[in-house]
Amino acid sequence: MSERAALLRGIRVWLAVFVVCLVLSGVTAFPLVTELHWLEDLLESSASPAPEHMPALVEWVARVREGLDATDEQYPFVLYGTDWLAFAHLVIAVAFYGPYRDPVRNIWVVEFGMIAWRRNHSARPDLRPDPGHPLLVVGDRHVLRRLRRDPAVRPCAAGSSDWRR
Repeated sequence: MSERAALLRGIRVWLAVFVVCLVLSGVTAFPLVTELHWLEDLLESSASPAPEHMPALVEWVARVREGLDATDEQYPFVLYGTDWLAFAHLVIAVAFYGPYRDPVRNIWVVEFGMIAWRRNHSARPDLRPDPGHPLLVVGDRHVLRRLRRDPAVRPCAAGSSDWRR
């Protein structure tokens, strides 16, 4: 396998992982109230070691469930926000099909995702990006520039300098 093929394969693997995570977080955001009840029941079951080994986790899940139940009971319209958040995750996952198919031509989608991710995480000091994060490695402009210079990867006609065509 050539270096170019290995690079493209690695990019596609990370993009697939990213899309799967987006879909999972989108799909699981719809039934929050039900999921939290299931999680609490699971943690408090007799087969679960959580109450004795992780009592703080069990208490935290119970508190979050109480808050979500109260919100659902008194202000159900607030939960529409989580539905829209879930839908947005699914739409963004679909947008990453282009870079999966052709990461060189559709680098702008990856860059947009990186800007949005970094902007969201730079506002919270506890979520500062790690320089070795896979998304930053996938979106590394040097890797994609090297792919653009490779004549075998260019999506345009030979001899043309417009690689975006």
